[in-house]
Amino acid sequence: MENRLTIALPKGRLGGEVLDFLAKAGLPTEGVEPESRTLLFDFEREGVTYLICKPTDVPTFVEYGVADIGVVGKDTLEESGADVFELADLRFGYCRFAVAVTEELRDARQVDGKFPLTDFTQHRVATKFTRVADRYFKSLGMQMEIIKLHGNVELAARIGLSDMIVDIVSTGSTLRENGLVEVAQIFPATARLIANRVSYRLKNGGITAVVERIQALLAECE
Repeated sequence: MENRLTIALPKGRLGGEVLDFLAKAGLPTEGVEPESRTLLFDFEREGVTYLICKPTDVPTFVEYGVADIGVVGKDTLEESGADVFELADLRFGYCRFAVAVTEELRDARQVDGKFPLTDFTQHRVATKFTRVADRYFKSLGMQMEIIKLHGNVELAARIGLSDMIVDIVSTGSTLRENGLVEVAQIFPATARLIANRVSYRLKNGGITAVVERIQALLAECE
C-alpha cells in the first residue's frame, strides 16, 4: 500500500508528548503505550503502524527504512548524524545543549562576570554527545580531548575526570544539585519529525498528508 506508513516513536516522557500531539493532529493512537512491552501497534484500516523504540534508535530506524517517518529530539538527531530528511519542528520537548563547569572553576576563572571559555585549550570534556561536543569546540578553534560517558556526566567534573561537561539541560536543576553552572549554550533542541529519504519519494502522498496535519495543528497553537 503506497501510502501506508510506519512511524518510529520514542519511549519515555517524550513518547507520551508525541502521542498526545499526534492524536490532536488526527492520527490514530488509541491503545498505544510508549512504556508498554508491546513494541508494535498496527492500525490496518488507517494504514499506520507504530514502532516503539529507544529515542537513540529512532534516527537509525528511519535512516535504514524500517520506519518511513519518526519523531526524535533534535539533540538525539544531531548526535546520531543520521542521513534523513527533517520535515518539521514540533515545538515541544524543549531542552538545550550546554557547556558546564564546577562553581569553583567558574568563580576562579571568570572575568567581569564572563567565563573565558576559549582560553581553554587541550583540556578534557566529558559528555554523552561526543559528535556535538567535538563539532562545537572545533568551531571555536579549540582542541579538546572528548571523553565519552554513558551517564552521570556531572560527576566527571566534580571528581576531576574532566574540566567541563557538555550535556542536555532543561531546567538546570541537575547541574545546580551537583555544584555545576552553565557557561555556554551550544544550541536549543525540540522534537522533530524526520523521514527516510526513499520513503519521502515513494510515499510522498502519505507523508505529506501527515505533515499538513501537523502544520495545521502548529498553526492553531500560534
